[in-house]
Amino acid sequence: MSVAEFLRQRAVEVTVSGSYSLHRWYDCEGKLRNFACRTKRVSPFRMIVDVPVVGKVGERVTSYFQDFGEFQCTISATLKSGFLMELDMTRARRAWMSEKLTWLEKKQKDDSVLDLRHDARFVPQASHTFLTVADGSTHSCFIIDVSTAGAAISCEYDPPIGTPLAVGACVGRVVRKFDNGFAVKFAEKQQRDDLVRLVVRQAIPQPA
Repeated sequence: MSVAEFLRQRAVEVTVSGSYSLHRWYDCEGKLRNFACRTKRVSPFRMIVDVPVVGKVGERVTSYFQDFGEFQCTISATLKSGFLMELDMTRARRAWMSEKLTWLEKKQKDDSVLDLRHDARFVPQASHTFLTVADGSTHSCFIIDVSTAGAAISCEYDPPIGTPLAVGACVGRVVRKFDNGFAVKFAEKQQRDDLVRLVVRQAIPQPA
């Protein structure tokens, strides 16, 4: 199915964070690499996800979302920073998924569940930015979440702990690795009002 066809179907605009693996991406130890992702539009049959590494049409994907569980999927269409996945599910699970989506849609519209802590981590509306490392090279990346003190990143580039780099215009250092990415601690605490403007930047084209 094409993205345009899916946009005409009944679905829920719901934001749920998760992870995924493409069946051709392995790390240096021969293990499947996990990347972070986030849903944009979901139905009981398929979903559009925002991702750091876009797969190919027809490629198999294993995805996991805390609110939905694990799915075996097939990519049916791609976007600049995401793809459309066809979900392999039983009829009973599709019925459960339909009820779950209705509940999540209502929950997202409930302002009382918002976290109002000043330094709380949050998900910026624009999920993609770029990293700049010491040699001047840039790498596109996906923002899992961000706070005034640092950011959680998922990226094809896999820097070791201690690597100095900039997330957008915020200079920091890799302080921790986890299954689908790594944590960057900013050298200086940022002002929350300026944070998204500084972190979310368009990548600078590399010289040919």
